[in-house]
Amino acid sequence: MTASDRASVSPGRATMRGFTLIEVLLATSLLAAALALGFAVLSAATATVNRGEVLSQRNTLMRAVSGFLRTRIGSARAIAFALDPQGGTPILFVGERGRMRFVADLPDYLGRGGPYLHDISVSGDTPGQLGLTVAFSQVQNSTQIAEDAPRKPEPLAGKLKDVQFRYRAIDATGALGGWQEQWTQVDRLPLQVSIRVTPADGPAWPEIIIALPVASGAGGGEQAQ
Repeated sequence: MTASDRASVSPGRATMRGFTLIEVLLATSLLAAALALGFAVLSAATATVNRGEVLSQRNTLMRAVSGFLRTRIGSARAIAFALDPQGGTPILFVGERGRMRFVADLPDYLGRGGPYLHDISVSGDTPGQLGLTVAFSQVQNSTQIAEDAPRKPEPLAGKLKDVQFRYRAIDATGALGGWQEQWTQVDRLPLQVSIRVTPADGPAWPEIIIALPVASGAGGGEQAQ
């Protein structure tokens, strides 16, 4: 091989040299940084999607339960579901802080139709694990009819921190009275019902205020404070 041939081969051999250790480490570091950045972006996007799904589920549940309560309580009728054993007074509505009972017509898709006692109550006694349930019993001639297969309470919402029912009516002066946690005039319906729900892991629901038939909502001024 001549000197000119050797001169022409030397540059080619120089370009075929491998990467140095520093170059390999630098490339590996850049690749690791890119992967870490991509993983962080993916994790953040996944967390955002999950939060959105949770919020959507909460809002859907809130709207569904609120709509159900508004429809059922707003349909209350002045029909007795029992009689006071002492005075024989017809019992139309019983309201407590965590439970209310009244009669309303039940749609065919929820039962056989006709007047049913609605028993809406708070289950459990541990904040954060409370539940909101409803039970139905058919009513006839101021008496609950025993069914062959008694219905179990149906859950409306769970994992609640607090649930509060309140009631009010027109007072003795003809003005709208204050909210009461106990409805004692069982022979008439309250004018309005308020329901406050606070989930265990989220903001409180907007207060649900339901108007009942006006005809039976007067005279609430004698309720116990």
